[in-house]
Amino acid sequence: MLKKLFITLTALLFSVNVFAESTDKKETIDKTQPYHMMKQVADQAFSRLKDEQANIQNDPELLKVIVEEELMPYVNSQYAALKLLGPNLKGADKKDVRIFIDAFYGYLVTSYAQVLTQYTDQKIEFGPETKLKESSRITSVKVDIIAAPRPNIKLEFKLRKDKKSGEWKAFDMIAEGISLLSSKQSEWNSKIRQQGIVSVAQDLDRLAQQPIRFEGAK
Repeated sequence: MLKKLFITLTALLFSVNVFAESTDKKETIDKTQPYHMMKQVADQAFSRLKDEQANIQNDPELLKVIVEEELMPYVNSQYAALKLLGPNLKGADKKDVRIFIDAFYGYLVTSYAQVLTQYTDQKIEFGPETKLKESSRITSVKVDIIAAPRPNIKLEFKLRKDKKSGEWKAFDMIAEGISLLSSKQSEWNSKIRQQGIVSVAQDLDRLAQQPIRFEGAK
């Protein structure tokens, strides 16, 4: 249940319209300012989901398109995949690692798309902005998911700065004191050691091919 919550809330916060070229209709998001980027992402995410609900209900697969076009530019899936592999990278074939990175990307797209079927107009509140040093490469943004009448859900999103571009992207989320990356690493690490990186990548590919369905749909 906790792992599903991780992906659900990540998707809700990061699904955002990123077509910066269409500035007449869509707001350009500055990825060099992580806190303000996250706020813009969240604001636009809920607006987009509301606007697309009719089309999504008719064709749930549209969520995969929306995620790939609008979510993934803000997620450093390659960095996350490499951190997931961790010590399994030592001595690994570069081609196998590339296969895993690509499979993990597809897995994220489908996972985010599936949990977005649970969108019910949630609200969020951001914590105070963290002051960054010029040398900072890692930062976090704290968020409360308003779940009244239940207790609020406290999250912390981890972001990493690219040295060359100066842009920030999300790579992990912490909820209830547990890291999404650490959780997935524990889940997959044993199988990677026993069956290899490509075997787990094939599992991820199969999961990525699953159709998007609303709960209760046949």
